[in-house]
Amino acid sequence: MAKANPMYKDTVFRMLFKEPKEALSLYNALNGTKYDDPAKLEIVTLENAIYLNMKNDVAIMIDSTLNLYEHQSTPNPNMPLRDLYYVSGELQRLFPAKNLYGRTKKTIPVPRFVVFYNGEEAQAEKFSYRLSDLYAKQVEDPELELIVTVYNINEGMNEDLKSACRSLKEYMQFVAVVNQYRKTMPLQEAIEKAVKDCMTQDILKEFLENNRNQVVSTTLEEFDQELYEKIIRDEGIEEGRRLERENTEKEKQRANAAEKEIERLKALLKEN
Repeated sequence: MAKANPMYKDTVFRMLFKEPKEALSLYNALNGTKYDDPAKLEIVTLENAIYLNMKNDVAIMIDSTLNLYEHQSTPNPNMPLRDLYYVSGELQRLFPAKNLYGRTKKTIPVPRFVVFYNGEEAQAEKFSYRLSDLYAKQVEDPELELIVTVYNINEGMNEDLKSACRSLKEYMQFVAVVNQYRKTMPLQEAIEKAVKDCMTQDILKEFLENNRNQVVSTTLEEFDQELYEKIIRDEGIEEGRRLERENTEKEKQRANAAEKEIERLKALLKEN
C-alpha cells in the first residue's frame, strides 16, 4: 500500500525552485541582487547522477557563479561532503577530463553552497558547516575546504530573507499549514487539505494550481531512501555481531592455546 512520503517538504521545495523565475527570486534574496530576466539563469540541477538517491535539490548558474541550494529537515553536518560530490559532478559535466590536459587555463564558475533548514530541532538562525570539520585530523590550513552556509527558515528566523523572496515565505506558510493539520490527521490528508486552503488564501496559489496533482501525488510515493537506510543499519548491526562472534571465538582459541602451553610446560618441569 502506498504511504505518505515523509520527505514531502524536500519534494515541494525542489518542485517550486526548479522554475527559473522562482530560483532567480531566491538568488536575488540571498545576494541582494536585482536580476529580473530568468533567461540569464540556467538550472543545472543534477538528476540521478550520484549513487542511489543522492542528488542535489536545486543548482543554478548565473553571473559566473554555480549555486547549490539544499533543503534539510534535519541537521546534517555531512553536507560539505555531499556538496563536494555535487560540485564535482557539475564540474565534470561542464569540463570533461579530456579537456584539462592542455596549456589553456579553464575558467570555472564560483561555487556557493547554501542549505535551507526548517526542521523541528532547534538551530541557530545562520551558521556554517565546513568540510575540514570532518577531517580525521584537524589542520590549521586545510588545502581542501568547502563551506556550506545554513539558513534557518523556521518561523521567526531570517524573516528579512523570506520577505525578500515571496515564494520562500509562502513555502514556509504552506509547510506550517501542513504541520497544523498533521496534528489531527494523516500526512496525506493534511497535504491535500493544506493545498486547498493555501490556494484559497493565495499562498503559492499559481504554483499549486499548476502542480496540484503532482504535489499531492508525491505524498503517495514509497520513500525508498528510508528503507535503504534501515537495511544499511541492519547490515551494520549484523556485521558488528558477526565480528563480535569471530573475536570471541579467536579469544577462546587463544585461551585454549595458552592453557595447553602451560600444561606442556608443567609436564616438562615434572620430567626434569
